[in-house]
Formats: sequence, C-alpha cells, structure tokens
Amino acid sequence: MIMEINVNGTRHRVNVDLDQSLLSVLRDELDLTGSKYGCGEGQCGACTVLIEGKAVRSCITVMADVSGKPVTTIEGLERNGKLHPVQEAFIQHEAMQCGYCTTGMIMSSVSLLAQKPRPTRDDIIHGMEGNICRCGTQPRIVLAIEMAARLAGGR
Repeated sequence: MIMEINVNGTRHRVNVDLDQSLLSVLRDELDLTGSKYGCGEGQCGACTVLIEGKAVRSCITVMADVSGKPVTTIEGLERNGKLHPVQEAFIQHEAMQCGYCTTGMIMSSVSLLAQKPRPTRDDIIHGMEGNICRCGTQPRIVLAIEMAARLAGGR
C-alpha cells in the first residue's frame, strides 16, 4: 500500500504493509539509520523516535499507527546546523560509550524534557527506565539530561 508519512517535517510516499514496523521503514525505505534495532520487542529503547512529540519504540510501532502523525528521528533534531540542547549536553558529558543506545536515550530525553522541563533527578531516572545502556554510562546520561534542562531554560 502507498502511504504518506511525515518524518522530520518532510512528507514521504512509501510502499508499505500496514503491519510493517516503523523502524524498518525508517531504516530501509527512508535511509534514516539513526534509530537502531536492538531487541525487536520494545524493551531496550534503541529504536526510540518521537511521534507527536512522545517517545515511542519504533520496532513495535506498525505503520497503520503512524498515518497522519508527525514522526521525529534523531536526524530531525538539529535546526539550522545547531544541535538540540540534549545532543549538546550528551557531547559535553560524554554520555555515550559504544553509542548504540545513544539515539534512543536522546530521543527519550527530548520527550521527557518536553513533558517536564524541570525534572528532578528521580524524574529523569524514572523517565529513562525504558532505555538500556549496557556500557554503564547512566550517571553521565543523568548529568547530561540535567544540563539539557538548563540549556533549554528549564532550570
């Protein structure tokens, strides 16, 4: 089926099955490879994107659920060559090691800060529970999110 989707502010026409995962369309059809395939079950968070500004796991989101809704991937965060405050903070705090989880962590952080511009440390820890980092950079990720909140004017 030919379907039109809005990804990062651009409309795309794609030939998909309605039960096909958003992740496979992003990576295979649109060549947006920032979102990673991790577990395929929505448990690790590596595939996180924003749909209507909310963090969702694209590996378990089917195309039928995306129709008419704006999708934002990691590739869509920068504006006019300027990184998003969360991206800046992750760089400043070296909140990545292998980098596999990083895009999902950033996307979940962006969603969290949109919902809670002044999160407490507990809010951050709770908000990031669905994202797994096997390298153990969680303390730096928390610091980066706190910094991003300050950069974005939240606190």
